[in-house]
Amino acid sequence: MKKIFSIGLIALLCTNCKNQSEEILDTSIDIIGKTDANEFFWEAANVYFLLTDRFNNADTSNDLMYDRKNDAATLRGYMGGDLKGVTQKINEGYFTDLGINAIWMTPVVEQIHAGTDEGTGKSYGFHGYWTKDWTAIDANLGTRRDLQELVDAAHSKGIRVLLDAVINHTGPVTEKDPVWPSDWVRTEPQCEYTNYDNTITCTLVKNLPDIKTESNENVDLPPQLVTKWKAEGRFEEEVKELDEFFKRTGHPRAPRFYIMKWLTDYITDFGIDGYRVDTVKHTEEFVWQEFRKECDYAFNQYKKNNTEKALDDTDFYLVGEVYNYSISHGKAFDFGDKKANYFDNAFDALINFEIKWNAKQMPVKNVFEKYNNSLNGELKGYSVLNYMSSHDDGQPFDKERKMPYKTATMLLLTQGASQVYYGDEIARELIVEDATGDANLRSVMDWDKAKNNPETQMLLTHWQKLGQFRAKHPAVGAGVHQLISEDNGLVFSRVRNDDKIIAGINLPKGNKSIDVASIFEDKVTVKDYYSGNESIVSNGVVTINSPFDLVLLELK
Repeated sequence: MKKIFSIGLIALLCTNCKNQSEEILDTSIDIIGKTDANEFFWEAANVYFLLTDRFNNADTSNDLMYDRKNDAATLRGYMGGDLKGVTQKINEGYFTDLGINAIWMTPVVEQIHAGTDEGTGKSYGFHGYWTKDWTAIDANLGTRRDLQELVDAAHSKGIRVLLDAVINHTGPVTEKDPVWPSDWVRTEPQCEYTNYDNTITCTLVKNLPDIKTESNENVDLPPQLVTKWKAEGRFEEEVKELDEFFKRTGHPRAPRFYIMKWLTDYITDFGIDGYRVDTVKHTEEFVWQEFRKECDYAFNQYKKNNTEKALDDTDFYLVGEVYNYSISHGKAFDFGDKKANYFDNAFDALINFEIKWNAKQMPVKNVFEKYNNSLNGELKGYSVLNYMSSHDDGQPFDKERKMPYKTATMLLLTQGASQVYYGDEIARELIVEDATGDANLRSVMDWDKAKNNPETQMLLTHWQKLGQFRAKHPAVGAGVHQLISEDNGLVFSRVRNDDKIIAGINLPKGNKSIDVASIFEDKVTVKDYYSGNESIVSNGVVTINSPFDLVLLELK
């Protein structure tokens, strides 16, 4: 294949929101767009997760391809977002202003062409998880050139790119999208999720064929791919590359290794920096160890062949979706009858499904202590990817968007990597009239609201300040946490090597004196990144005068 607390009251419950909004925006002028270039650590990454089709439509000519129709149930069809739309926002500095240093997009590979009724009305594969051809980019999203331009644009701004890997299943079967051969997939039984075996050797849902990832039997290419590639004039080339892959690796021509070859092509062809891996717990652990090895090889080959394009010597990144994994599991996910370790020799991090509950049910002090103990204890050397809302979690932290400020503060100040779901920063609606199920979570990004609504702009500024501070200081996400004070608000430090910060939340508005002796020496100047105010340390204390109950302190 060539190729948070009460800070929310500032905006939502204040009696003079207009003046307060102007004050917040004014103090951000010297901050937005000026994130320093610092050493990058995936453990502290600030990842922006978007559904490409729902984010930004920059090319209306590809809104409906492959004879797809505008006949789906509410929010279950293609809405026009594309790769060019993501690139446009990269070039505009939208992600940089948010302090984003990695973008994760839902799968960009070619999806089934037809729509299908999955019990909630007619649906199309706009989300990317219904693969038809791993070797092609879906024309609704764009072209190979569009993807290369996106990656290059992101890298030019120091932003990494994560694609989304699906090895567990193909797309649903339709008249236009026939089932793959029986030596490639199983179509029954349906998973029951009560033990290890009936979570893996089964189909996730009805009519979603499961790849036989356990098989080591040699299989031929699916006839539908042979026919397709011949019609597109690339059959010989694809077969030649597969022959070279299997000769180099010594792997059997088993289903999973074909897919690994196709997925790692996106590394060597485009220089992507990592994969978020879908449905990890529905596939045997050894599959991900094999995938890790092939990804590392491909990434090293890319950097060897493109020395001028490599951002740095950071390794390829793998983060896994083990549904319902939580940081409390440590390194072992419990199926009930068996525990599985997905970290060793495979994933750098797993998505953490727990943080939203921690933020609701635990005192903030305890949340930070819990994550510090876990990430500097059993999970040391690994990490988690925290989120407050996502594309398939029907119980987000703030479904009604009543706590958008707390969402930002808790997500961006908790240790671990952070995942901002597209529109979190503008309180994009998660309850949509006539939508059912996860379609509610996938509304179209409201750019007009982001640009023209004063309250939304105020919220966006809050996300930007926190995000840029986090990106500038890896200690926030990957440092050692230490409580300083819990009188009149929570004050704490984070330290990673020479990177040292102090943050305070729920503090008094106006003058606030903060003990900084454990981090900053007397007579040095300290800056509050949130307000832009500065103060000289005297007798181990700084005084910050700002209208906010949040401070983000760094050495000036």
